[in-house]
Amino acid sequence: MPQSMKGMRLENPIKSIGMKLFLIFLVSILFFVLTVGFTSYNISKGVIQKKVADASEQTIIQAGQKLDLLYGTYEDVTMQILLDEEMKRMLSDITTFDKATFDYLQLRQKLGDKLNVYAYANKTIKSLQLFTLSGDIISAAGASGMKENPSKEDWFKRIVENSGKATWLETKSKGYGDASTSNAPSFAIGRVLKNTTNNSQQNILVIEVNIDVISKELAEIKMGEGGQTLVLAPDFKVVYSPDAATLGQKSTIDVAVESLEGENHSIMNLKKDLQLVYFKSTKSGWYLMGAMPVAELVRDARTISDMTWIMAAVAALIAGGIGFLVARMVGRPVITLRNLMKEGEQGNLTVRMSVSSQDEIGQLGNSFNEMMQKITVLVQQTNISAQEVLDTATELSDASKKTATSAREIAVATEEIAGGASSLAVESERGNELTYNIGVQMKAVVDGNIVMGTAASDVQKSSEQGIQYMSELINKTNATEAMTRNMVEKVDNLKESTRSIRKILEVLSNVSKQTNILSLNATIEAARAGAAGKGFMVVADEIRKLADQSRQSIAIVGTITETIQREIDETVNVLSAAYPIFQEQISSVKEADTIFKQVQTHMGGFIGQLSEVTESISNLDASQIVLSDAMSNVSAVAEESSATSQEVASLSAEQMNISNGLVRLSDKLDQLSNSLKDSLSKFEV
Repeated sequence: MPQSMKGMRLENPIKSIGMKLFLIFLVSILFFVLTVGFTSYNISKGVIQKKVADASEQTIIQAGQKLDLLYGTYEDVTMQILLDEEMKRMLSDITTFDKATFDYLQLRQKLGDKLNVYAYANKTIKSLQLFTLSGDIISAAGASGMKENPSKEDWFKRIVENSGKATWLETKSKGYGDASTSNAPSFAIGRVLKNTTNNSQQNILVIEVNIDVISKELAEIKMGEGGQTLVLAPDFKVVYSPDAATLGQKSTIDVAVESLEGENHSIMNLKKDLQLVYFKSTKSGWYLMGAMPVAELVRDARTISDMTWIMAAVAALIAGGIGFLVARMVGRPVITLRNLMKEGEQGNLTVRMSVSSQDEIGQLGNSFNEMMQKITVLVQQTNISAQEVLDTATELSDASKKTATSAREIAVATEEIAGGASSLAVESERGNELTYNIGVQMKAVVDGNIVMGTAASDVQKSSEQGIQYMSELINKTNATEAMTRNMVEKVDNLKESTRSIRKILEVLSNVSKQTNILSLNATIEAARAGAAGKGFMVVADEIRKLADQSRQSIAIVGTITETIQREIDETVNVLSAAYPIFQEQISSVKEADTIFKQVQTHMGGFIGQLSEVTESISNLDASQIVLSDAMSNVSAVAEESSATSQEVASLSAEQMNISNGLVRLSDKLDQLSNSLKDSLSKFEV
């Protein structure tokens, strides 16, 4: 290996084939080890989780069925009370008594005794209450702490809306009574008691049960460390929980209600990583739910995960050793070959690789040596050919320069001729364009003049029509002024008439007052006359009523008359204000009539002058047409001459371009020959 190859290193070791082989071995072994290990871990985790979930599911289902039996006993109590004939009779009779009577109190006492029988028959019942449909309490048994009138409570409304069906009421942390009388957590069941004969609603029964009943049934269920057993209402409010502080609150378990409707009693809460098993009660509709942390279920499967990481570390060490050996066996010969090729790239074609093996790397070294040998022969032959091309290029360059000089002289003369012809054509074309533009503008002036004449005639006609309209407007305005003056006079007369009406109304009002006084005196006299004056008293009373009616009617007419007089005053004010405006309008109309007459006079003179201008423009347009034809003939001749000159100049320019191209090609061939000679001189053969 030449001295210059010593010390050559990889620019980026990460890109070397040895490093790539090392990484391939390492990543492949780690991938397979980790894949097998974690697959085993996940499979065992799933199996353990399913087994525990199945066992927990059966436990929850059995506990839920026991709770259904418990719920059924309370529903049976409500049905017994509903079908109890003596109870129905007493509830029917109590509605006939007044609450303040002794019979009502005695019957209420009997109802309480009857309810106590049911309460004592089942020790788990906290209290029984009977209410009217309006919420008034009728009777109660047990440790009753119910509010006197709970009709506005949501649970009371739900019982009424269910119309006879058993309604289960969720747990309240302090019961369904006042805090001063009932502070133990409890749930309840309510039912509307109906009359079995006419199916009408009579009363409402509420049975309150201590939450300890559910606690005893679920005490033996264990959900593991961190797990919990809950009873939830359909709206996920907590009915039962070992933590009393959460009773009646919204559950923290985030599960969609739709996922609890299927036959599968086990689901996964992904947000909190909980395994949930549940049972929906057919009696109350509540959910008995067991929640177990998945991490606790699969704790024993973590051994597989730990072993997987240990085996992965051992496999990484083994893969590293194997990869390092393979990298040395493959990478070192490849680096040597790379360094030899670098020497060849710098022009040293004498480098060769020492081959000691017969594998693919040894075959690659032999191929490299043969390639360098053939390149050496090719460079020698190319050097000889380059010298011959250089001599030929020199002769061609001399001949091309002479041809280019002759063509340049011919092109200069032809361009001068073509330039003169082109200038003449351009000037002719400009004159033709100017003539054409003058014609277009003259035509536009003629058209505009005609339009102006038409518009002036229209203005004159409109002015005459305006004068006629203004005369009619003056006549109508004068008539309006006279009508307004008459209206003011008539409104003044109407104002005097309303004053007369008011005086008449005052007289009628006084007559009504006198009539009322006379009827009152007649009534007094008839009362003094005793039985003989009763008929006269009736007549006097009727006269008084007529007097009152007359007084009321006179008051109404007076009010209307005042309104009419006030509106008449306002009308007089408006007309008085409008009269000066009519006067100003008449003056303005007369001034406008004078202006229209002046416009008509001026427009007559303008139309005469416009006719003279139109005749002069027509004569000028005829002269422009003759000038345009002459300029067109000159332009055609100039264009023909310019085209011929340009064709000759184009041929001369083309010949000059070809000559210049030959010169450039000759120079380029000379440069390439010298460049090829310099490049080949760098190779060492």
